[in-house]
Amino acid sequence: MLRRFTKLLQFNQCQRILSCASLSSSSMSEGKFKLADKYKGLETNVWVEFIQLALEQKPLNLGQGFPDFAAPDHVTKSLADVATGENLLMNQYTRGYGHPRLVQALASFYGKLVGRSLDPYKNILVGAGAYEALFCGIMSTVNGGDEVIIIEPFFDCYEPMVRLAGGTPVFIPLKPKGDESTSENWVLDEEELRSKFTSKTKAIIINTPHNPLGKIFNRAELQVIADLCIQHDVLCMSDEVYEWLVYAPNEHVRIATLPGMWERTITVGSAGKTFSVTGWKLGWAYGPENLIKNLGIAHQNCVYTCSTPLQEACARGFELEMSRFGTPDCYFQSLAAELLPKRDYMAKFLSENGMKPVVPQGGYFMVANWTELEKYSDLSQEPDPLKDYKFVKWLSKTKKLQGIPPSAFYSKEHKRLGENYIRFCFIKQDINLKKADEILTKWKSER
Repeated sequence: MLRRFTKLLQFNQCQRILSCASLSSSSMSEGKFKLADKYKGLETNVWVEFIQLALEQKPLNLGQGFPDFAAPDHVTKSLADVATGENLLMNQYTRGYGHPRLVQALASFYGKLVGRSLDPYKNILVGAGAYEALFCGIMSTVNGGDEVIIIEPFFDCYEPMVRLAGGTPVFIPLKPKGDESTSENWVLDEEELRSKFTSKTKAIIINTPHNPLGKIFNRAELQVIADLCIQHDVLCMSDEVYEWLVYAPNEHVRIATLPGMWERTITVGSAGKTFSVTGWKLGWAYGPENLIKNLGIAHQNCVYTCSTPLQEACARGFELEMSRFGTPDCYFQSLAAELLPKRDYMAKFLSENGMKPVVPQGGYFMVANWTELEKYSDLSQEPDPLKDYKFVKWLSKTKKLQGIPPSAFYSKEHKRLGENYIRFCFIKQDINLKKADEILTKWKSER
């Protein structure tokens, strides 16, 4: 009996060995299941890298563009009311192209701003942030071999989105003309811009107010772009997420309102920037029916629909702010007024501590030339090839103040144009801007 049990045990062990060998021989091939070719070259991301750095180093984070103060009460309370209210359907799927109440609010509001009657179901698309609205705009428009003009510096998603669609990005940088201390003086060379439009050009992406410079393209600058779009039959994708963050006496001009541009413009907006709720990841696009229909096809094959309670709360927020529009109580006006002294304070303390800020006309970012501080910084321990990456990491690790390297917003061939700068965000509590001032002032006293 013992001999029989021993043989049975040996047999079972052999079976397990054979089973393991079989599993080993059927394991997945690493080469076969590597990253898809379309994503090659897109593996790195500045936000992934510097969010991780912030988690590790725990600096005062003025890098990422989000407020560290509360959103308007009526917006956040609306979300709580929607999520816990009697209408149980508010926690279920809604219309894929945009929650009815929200698209109706958006059509009513933007219709007045662009001087057109907008159909909420044909001229508006709601997406998972402005990011997805841009993605759908590019994916539904760009074919292999198409060229898309991108103005540098640019929000870093533009280039990979164009490449994923099979398109070819064509870059043109904004450069300072004369005094670089104001974003107004960062301009496109008109002849260089004309040279970028060819028979292959499908679209141009513009961003106004601009991230990271804070430039607001004036009417004359937009007219040059519009004339070229019309001449070459080119689509304009206008990223206007900072549309309400405009500092007097500057004016935000919507390129879709220029003659001949409505038919060829997709305009993108953001609830995150409009209501200071970046974590909601809710955005929209508006434009002519044929273009919005194309975006909808990309959207329905991507995320399909967005959060119902977030859209309902956003709609309620718009309805209230529309009733206040044009008054100091309207959040669309009051936020810029609140940020103006923050902008001026940041420009002051950066200047006093050795940097040369570019004062923005809009938005809530400020880039500053830091090269006068290089001699006081030991960048030798940072392996990055670009100086702004070295400096931002050194500053985060040794002084516990974090920004973002602007070369991340340039193409490979133009990254050196951003090397001498650092980007900071000033949509922060005054106490945290004061801490940044104190960090830099202390460093100055130690030099």
